[in-house]
Amino acid sequence: MLYSSFNNQLTFFQKIKNFDYTLLICIILLGIISSFSMYSTDGGEFLLHTKSHMSKFVIFFSLMIFLSFLNIKIWHYFGYLFYIFILFLLLWATLYGVKASGSQRWIDLYFVNLQPSELMKVAIIVCLAKYYHRIQLNQINNLQHIFSALIIIALPIVMVITQPDLGTSILIAFSGLIVMWFAGLNIKYFIYSFIISLTSLPFIISFLKPYQKLRILTFLNPDRDPLGAGYQIIQSKIAVGSGGLTGKGFLKGTQSYLEFLPEKHTDFIFTLFAEEYGFLGSLGLLLIYIVIIYRIIKIGLISRSYFSKLFCFGFASAIFFYIVVNMSMVLGLLPIVGSPLPIMSYGGSSMLATMIGFSIVMSAGINHKQLIA
Repeated sequence: MLYSSFNNQLTFFQKIKNFDYTLLICIILLGIISSFSMYSTDGGEFLLHTKSHMSKFVIFFSLMIFLSFLNIKIWHYFGYLFYIFILFLLLWATLYGVKASGSQRWIDLYFVNLQPSELMKVAIIVCLAKYYHRIQLNQINNLQHIFSALIIIALPIVMVITQPDLGTSILIAFSGLIVMWFAGLNIKYFIYSFIISLTSLPFIISFLKPYQKLRILTFLNPDRDPLGAGYQIIQSKIAVGSGGLTGKGFLKGTQSYLEFLPEKHTDFIFTLFAEEYGFLGSLGLLLIYIVIIYRIIKIGLISRSYFSKLFCFGFASAIFFYIVVNMSMVLGLLPIVGSPLPIMSYGGSSMLATMIGFSIVMSAGINHKQLIA
């Protein structure tokens, strides 16, 4: 009975035909570009970061293709369960997770260290898309519905902050709030929240940990400690600026290749890329991301199910936000918050979460004519 409700009578070849191949090609391009960039971070050798990144991309891309064949009704049906499962993993990581650099964010699965907070960026969108799927538009601004949605958002945020990981908690909050926005929540609530947050800023800052306060001070004035807290962002700006119009060339970036730039394989991968390929190369990378976001939005627009629309619009906005935050961070326009660049940055959990998001989008595209009751 359950199977029949998920079966939309599409044959295997019809599903293949309904694939968004433009989106698929862009994802593959990002995987290739990121592999070359990771090879560069390893100094032109097939070392740990390159091998691990390439193998994870192949595995998670294959998983994405497999999950894309699932009926979109399955993601809707198990939306709450998916959220609760990731919430449980977050709790497990907080209580029994692996500690590294003063944080306890990972679960040791032996073959990979899983960071549940990355998966929550997608789970929160799935959960809220399901939550708002059956709520009438004239009831969206009902205080009961608003309060319930805020609890769904608040639970993972509290857990992630205690790990501590303020940057990821902000990204999760944005992912949830943007779905509420697309669902039709009145703009006045966002304005009131913004005003309250702004007036409460001094109070909020007082609760930040010392390293978080240092990041804000470094953002405001990196030169206050050029060899300490400000070193990374100063070197990042130098690397990006030295790339010029066409870049220094593959494996010829001095700031990154000579180890002036720390953490270049993770959050600062765009810095390495910009130094080697310059403004034109960076523009090309941005164009790929723009096409990806456009295709996700297009799938949302043609989907008949409200759940698919909300997820696609929410996920596209989240991807856009991650890109803006990461690039602004490495250019010194925002404080360093630890936001990976989708697919480009090294990190299995981030890539897994992104690929799961893409698989749901692909499933929505394949089953775009299907309604969900």
